[in-house]
Amino acid sequence: MNPANHLTCFYEKATNDEAINPTHISLYIALFQCWNINRFRNPISISREELMRSSKINSKATYHKCLRNLHDYGYIDYQPSKNPFTGSHVKMLTF
Repeated sequence: MNPANHLTCFYEKATNDEAINPTHISLYIALFQCWNINRFRNPISISREELMRSSKINSKATYHKCLRNLHDYGYIDYQPSKNPFTGSHVKMLTF
């Protein structure tokens, strides 16, 4: 997996996707950074607080909406956790 190639493919897909806005892109980049820190292993465990801070999203509703949108639009596989002590998981998809 080539990280630069992955981001190039993401930007090409996002550029042609009318549903994607800057908030989606910001959250995706924050997710990509978490994936990078975890040495590109899938899935990764995510922290809402950390992702909101790094993506500059201030609203929990906006964060959750964008996360669900990225899942629904085929950019990530998001598996929410029903347990408050266990983090949700995200699998970064290849394009």
